[in-house]
Amino acid sequence: MKPVNETVQKENLPVTVLQYGEGNFLRGFVDYMIDIANEKGVFHGGIQIVKSIPFGSLASFNKQDCVYTVLLRGKQNGETYVKKRIVTCVAGASDSYGDYEAYAAFAKDPGLRFIISNTTEAGIVYDKSDGFALTPPKSYPGKLTKFLYERYEAFDGAADKGLVILPVELIEQNGGTLKSCCLKLAERWKLPAEFIDWITTANTFCNTLVDRIVTGYPKDEAEALEKELGYSDKLIVTGEPFALWVIESNNPEVIAKEFPLDMAGLPVIFTDNLQPYRERKVRILNGAHTSSVLAAYLLGLDTVGDMMKDKTMRAFLEKAVYTELAPMVPLPWEEVKAFADSVMERFENPFIKHRLLSISLNSVSKFKARVLPTILERQAKTGSPPPLLCFSLAALMAFYCGGKSGDKLTGTRNGQPYDIMDDAPVLAFFAEHKNLPSDTFVQAFLKRGDLWGEDLSIIPGLVEIVAGDLQYIRDNGMKAAIERVLL
Repeated sequence: MKPVNETVQKENLPVTVLQYGEGNFLRGFVDYMIDIANEKGVFHGGIQIVKSIPFGSLASFNKQDCVYTVLLRGKQNGETYVKKRIVTCVAGASDSYGDYEAYAAFAKDPGLRFIISNTTEAGIVYDKSDGFALTPPKSYPGKLTKFLYERYEAFDGAADKGLVILPVELIEQNGGTLKSCCLKLAERWKLPAEFIDWITTANTFCNTLVDRIVTGYPKDEAEALEKELGYSDKLIVTGEPFALWVIESNNPEVIAKEFPLDMAGLPVIFTDNLQPYRERKVRILNGAHTSSVLAAYLLGLDTVGDMMKDKTMRAFLEKAVYTELAPMVPLPWEEVKAFADSVMERFENPFIKHRLLSISLNSVSKFKARVLPTILERQAKTGSPPPLLCFSLAALMAFYCGGKSGDKLTGTRNGQPYDIMDDAPVLAFFAEHKNLPSDTFVQAFLKRGDLWGEDLSIIPGLVEIVAGDLQYIRDNGMKAAIERVLL
């Protein structure tokens, strides 16, 4: 069977994008979009991948000439959606550790314009032990700072040789945080003041928000898929159809003109304020997960797909999303509702088996970030807490009532054990308080300012509503309790 790169004609594109990271998300999201933009004629640039960690291999990339397949599968507009694309925009792959000079040479390329990265949430950190003399420096901000300095020197500090930097790591203010790390390192390394000024004045560090589930290499299906495709591909990337890329800068029109992915019909938004889009994602997508999965698990379900097929749980989820979570998002209702509709389709994706127990990890901190803000805003706006989200807090407490087992708690569902994974103070609280009467238990939990950031027990009606729901779950089981709150 032919390799994938022998089935296509790869264009010799100028490298305009340096990409730190070769992982599934970048290839199934960023590179996929750039490939489409090239095809549509709105962009003309190749990507040079950089392996920015000391382990791993680029052998598969080199063997396939950096050509690979993206396979998107899910539901769209109520129909099953399957679409294949062979991505050819990756010009090459460099190992910053194995061949530093070849990687660093791109700093001298006058056509380079963009830096994109996904070095995980832990990648954008200031490491004061990092060293400028290292080839390369060990942290991502260290690598980027040294790369920018070599570019600054190569072009004598020319203002038009600065770069647009687009980190897609899943942290808030990813661009601003990365810039701050680079500036700290430049000062610590005692680099010239003129260079430090050039970092700020000639380069644009954008904050970004990205959204797409990329499930990666389909190990269990690879052989069957290769037969179906008619070629071999050891770099296949699978993911869902939905995608969103919000790029924030002080000059969004300028960035959009240089990087016009939206003109290719791609879901890319250029803005000077991405916070409403972040709130939309966190409150609706993440909030829908957090407010439903623990109840669904105690109901006897195991995956998000199971939850969407269950009549009772589906009704709870839809009512929570459309009547309590979505109305608090500060965007036009048409946009918010369209996003909520897409979330429902994403949850129904038959190609993704998203296990509820996996989502349950650290649910208390997730509830604080994703659901609590909506509860507080609804309370302030209407004078009473939203009933379905209050019920989801009671379901969380019911889920967390387990016995201590080493550094975790173990709950039971239908006589079968399950692990409860969270921070030590959370687990210690539930181990100590789980047998208290419902009202005392809820009062103690909501008073924990160290867990919630404030004393929630003083919010009018909140303790009473949550305690009533918890007691009903204890007395009648989860199914009856959900049916009751839906009345």
